[in-house]
Amino acid sequence: MPTIGDVTAPVLSRSDKGRIWWQIVLVLGLGLGQSAIYAIVSLIDYATRPGGLAGQTTTLNPTQSARQYIDLTYQLLDIAFSLAPVVLAGYFVWSSARPHLGRLGVVRPRASDPLWALGLALVIGAGGIGVYVLARQLGFAVGVDASGLAPYWWTVPVLLLSALRSGLQEELVVLGFLYDRLGSLGWNRWAIILTAALVRGSYHLYQGWGGFAGNLVMGLIFGWLYTRVKRVLPFVVAHFLIDAVVFVGYAWAATTFPSLFGVSGH
Repeated sequence: MPTIGDVTAPVLSRSDKGRIWWQIVLVLGLGLGQSAIYAIVSLIDYATRPGGLAGQTTTLNPTQSARQYIDLTYQLLDIAFSLAPVVLAGYFVWSSARPHLGRLGVVRPRASDPLWALGLALVIGAGGIGVYVLARQLGFAVGVDASGLAPYWWTVPVLLLSALRSGLQEELVVLGFLYDRLGSLGWNRWAIILTAALVRGSYHLYQGWGGFAGNLVMGLIFGWLYTRVKRVLPFVVAHFLIDAVVFVGYAWAATTFPSLFGVSGH
């Protein structure tokens, strides 16, 4: 598997560089880049409303229909279609040799991967909560409702699927794909790490500056570690664990600490 950054990149023609840039634009434009643009607009919207950021709330995994099974259908469709940019990224870097998706960091798992993932989830999860609490106290973050779904029998499975979607989408695109493509353009390691971290933070701006800062730090830590281990699975699993705890545990947390979240539990 090629080293990420800080290596002599092959000499690319102008058309080859243009093709790589278009790949980046297409993958980001169909997914996380599009989310970043909407997040910036949301930040401006929230910041200019009465009460500022602190007086606003945002809902993750919102209900899309009052009819139970129509809502379930919408939720599953949303999860499935949001993974299309991941499939496109895999198509762009697919190799005929094994591992076929090695350029995305999808390689044979190691026995240490679960421990890596759990450790990352604990450190990043605890740090993220700390940043959110501080940002809420300072008025730099909106209240976050992590689960707007009604309590149906399928709510928890769908929230877990949503957490898995986030792990696959963000880590395979931001770590795997973006690092490979920018590395192919000859960018150095720290330029890639910083750029990817800024991208990660930008599509969380709808949560306010706290969401941006927390995910920027997460991106820097994940990025530095990824350039060393070059395996994306631990990061996917860690991201899944963090979001799963937040999504599923939100109702209890919001009820227990209502002033922290700024919204009521379900």
